[in-house]
Amino acid sequence: MNVLVIGAHPDDIEIGCGGSLLKYAQAGHNVYLLVLTCGEVGGDPQVRCQEQEASAKNMGAKQVFWGNFADTRLMNVRELIDKIEETINKVDPQVVFINFLDDVHQDHRALAKACLSATRYIKEVLYYEVPTTQNFNPEIFVDIGSVFKQKLNLLRLHSSQVNRTRVEDLSILDIANSMANFRGFQARVKYAEGFSAVRVLKDIE
Repeated sequence: MNVLVIGAHPDDIEIGCGGSLLKYAQAGHNVYLLVLTCGEVGGDPQVRCQEQEASAKNMGAKQVFWGNFADTRLMNVRELIDKIEETINKVDPQVVFINFLDDVHQDHRALAKACLSATRYIKEVLYYEVPTTQNFNPEIFVDIGSVFKQKLNLLRLHSSQVNRTRVEDLSILDIANSMANFRGFQARVKYAEGFSAVRVLKDIE
């Protein structure tokens, strides 16, 4: 199976669904990433892109596609939709993960809206959450207990961002732990990631 995950910035994907992607890759599925910006507002773009490539390699992803859009300036316009569709046509995914619509970051909102158009023919499309997501109520959970330490290692590879939370004495690793514990409690396991469905087409045989 081919799995495509779309993120606005380097490290969005890892915090949102890194554990699930590790499990997909370890199960033999093909994982692809589309990262729409190099995150230059949050740091050196060359460094951030290198960090993303290193994390993807550790994850077992097949390839990182780059959108080459400007950080903080994503807009739900035809150019963005075309880029997402272009990647979908290359990957031919059976599952696509995208940012949730309700988010305080404008890039995440624009990505989500563009993806609703670009993924309209995909049978399974799931929203993931990041720390800036609001009003997220997942109904799908993935137990990531077996890969949680590996997920933290993926985030550590984004070393320039680990402590850029704008909250004193709180790292992205702390946030990842809190999120995984909370979603895990909801799913009645130790660590989990939560998702909400845009669309899931089930075959009953």
